[in-house]
Amino acid sequence: MNTSRSILIRPPVLDDATAVHQLIKECPPLDPNSLYCNLLQCSHFAKTSAIAESGDSVVGFISGYSIPQRPDSLFVWQVAVSEQARGFGLAAQMLAHILSRPECEGIHYLETTITPSNKSSWRLFRKVAEEHTAELRVSDWLDEEQHFNGQHESEELLRIGPFNSIRRVS
Repeated sequence: MNTSRSILIRPPVLDDATAVHQLIKECPPLDPNSLYCNLLQCSHFAKTSAIAESGDSVVGFISGYSIPQRPDSLFVWQVAVSEQARGFGLAAQMLAHILSRPECEGIHYLETTITPSNKSSWRLFRKVAEEHTAELRVSDWLDEEQHFNGQHESEELLRIGPFNSIRRVS
């Protein structure tokens, strides 16, 4: 990727779903969802998700949603950054973009699940907690045997917050 080329971060639209689907397939260890799921993420959850584009290419995607039982909490479902766009802080920029939107004004906590082996996601979310001077709590959530029938590594639940200061855009 030409690092001098600007990257545009914006909410996804329905027509982004096939590019998102391909990006996620190219970003192991992420679980590829169905294309239908990506269509929903790019439409129903667009206000709490983000696309990063470099030229005509989708180089990053974050999907998230407000948790119905805890509307002050944003659950980050997946974070995908193409290989050529890694190392520039793009995931943190996309997440900051989502949190700064007027639609996220009531968000004071961020939740996500991460496998113990996903070092890049651990770095990202520890950095988010540190930058916002917010507490990061970790608990067991989805067990490899009990919930994934031995087919997927266990997932730990991270809860970050409350956020004291988020710069909002209008």
